[in-house]
Amino acid sequence: MNIAIGTTNKAKIGAVEVISNRVFENTEFTYYKAASDVSEQPMTTEETRQGAINRARNTMASTGSALSFGLEGGVTEIEGVMYVCNWGALVLADGTVFTAAGAQIVLPIEIAQEIRAGKELGPVMEAYTQRRDIRQHIGAVGIFTQGLVDRQAMFEHIVALLVGQYLFVLSHN
Repeated sequence: MNIAIGTTNKAKIGAVEVISNRVFENTEFTYYKAASDVSEQPMTTEETRQGAINRARNTMASTGSALSFGLEGGVTEIEGVMYVCNWGALVLADGTVFTAAGAQIVLPIEIAQEIRAGKELGPVMEAYTQRRDIRQHIGAVGIFTQGLVDRQAMFEHIVALLVGQYLFVLSHN
């Protein structure tokens, strides 16, 4: 089965590969740097979800794969508190779209202030931790959970939710 992944981000690619290889046989992966067609820093759960859908659809349109995944990280605010949020979308060749959300955790006030000032979470986290490529590996979720949940594991949960929905529909048709 050819599975396309709408990103070159290592944590996101790893998540799709781990879950797909657990569930499907003879998987071949195509990696495509898909546009999210939303802000560089999605600021709402709705915008983050739409970014994931757009990535999956753009990847499907460019690759013609059997399954196409789009994963997007963003932030959202609830009662003045900023959370990291994450969404995924799975698009089938017939245009069917499945979506799922993942973990949300509170961002420290100093991080939230930087994002509200117009900065993007990835570079803010690099400055905060003095580490490079945070978003490719542990992610903000990994930093703020002391490594108990890293970005790939968080996205694995989302991918499992997406694949599970797909398998449910397959088994009921």
